Amino acid sequence: MEEPQRARSHTVTTTASSFAENFSTSSSSFAYDREFLRTLPGLLIVAEIVLGLLVWTLIAGTEYFRVPAFGWVMFVAVFYWVLTVFFLIIYITMTYTRIPQVPWTTVGLGFNGSAFILYLSAAVVDASSVSPERDSHNFNSWAASSFFAFLVTICYAGNTYFSFIAWRSRTIQ
Repeated sequence: MEEPQRARSHTVTTTASSFAENFSTSSSSFAYDREFLRTLPGLLIVAEIVLGLLVWTLIAGTEYFRVPAFGWVMFVAVFYWVLTVFFLIIYITMTYTRIPQVPWTTVGLGFNGSAFILYLSAAVVDASSVSPERDSHNFNSWAASSFFAFLVTICYAGNTYFSFIAWRSRTIQ
């Protein structure tokens, strides 16, 4: 009875070691796509990161908790900022080529489309919550964050368009 157990553990060890070998060889040589940042979608992602950072830091530097609507703006801004940084890393390192099981064009369309819609709602909430009577010493930061939120919304709209074009060309084939 001990022979089948050894054979089974040997098979598991072999499978695990071959997985470790494949993982270590594939992760030791990272591809780097320098040209991605020169494309329009790449530039839009960089703009989303920079402008999104401005949106949430301009609000976070104030007493935003006094206005409940800014909680929604902070959630959308920080959430999509983190995810956009994550997607930028995926695109620059070409990780999407190593995970072909994921429908990246569909994921990109869903991400950019949801970011556009939620950022549009956050920008409108941000703009409608800004008033000099409410808290005059935070007015400039809140007004600037509203302006940048609309710029980020435009960037996500552009990337949604490019994602749709890529998704549509992928589904036609």
